[in-house]
Amino acid sequence: MAIENGYCTLAELKAVLRITDNVDDTLLERRIEEASRVIDNHCGRFFWKLAPVGHGNADDWVKLFTTVDDGVVFVDDIAETTGLVIKIDSNGDGTYAKTLTASDYQLEPLNALLKKEPLNKIRATVRGTFPLTQAPAPIKVTARWGWPDVPFPIRSACIILAGRLVKRGDSLLGVAGFGDLGAITVRAIDPDVERMLKPFKIMAVA
Repeated sequence: MAIENGYCTLAELKAVLRITDNVDDTLLERRIEEASRVIDNHCGRFFWKLAPVGHGNADDWVKLFTTVDDGVVFVDDIAETTGLVIKIDSNGDGTYAKTLTASDYQLEPLNALLKKEPLNKIRATVRGTFPLTQAPAPIKVTARWGWPDVPFPIRSACIILAGRLVKRGDSLLGVAGFGDLGAITVRAIDPDVERMLKPFKIMAVA
């Protein structure tokens, strides 16, 4: 099977686990996918790129956003600017009749794509561009969502987590073995993985 939107390769995981044969390749690939989705859920975002705009499911590219500022809109991670379309619903009737041009806005952080990081803020060049209406979501964005490239800490975390999932088969009851102080239990979250993921985790706002 092929790994779908995984954050490390089969070869990387096998190298860490010192596996040289191909007997368990399918199992290892599944563990990589599982680890990758655990990372997505933990961080509240994903680090792979959707298919380019126009080459996949059209519903996946379109997202609606609200704003509390008529000059700034915070959006989900945008992986690239190709195919980006921003429309606004000025009247609150759900029609999104106005399409912004490139001169109407600035994408931020300014140097994000150069650093292989996503864009996540749209700043209007003129205050009042984004409507503050009673409409539930006056901003409509079509984009290729995700990250330009998988960050190295995410790749390393995936390798560690996938390896743990592989070894978890030897400790189905949560006990990895016994030492001088008794049972050695398996921790829910590896502390190194948690440390690697912390900078990428989206914090919920109450």
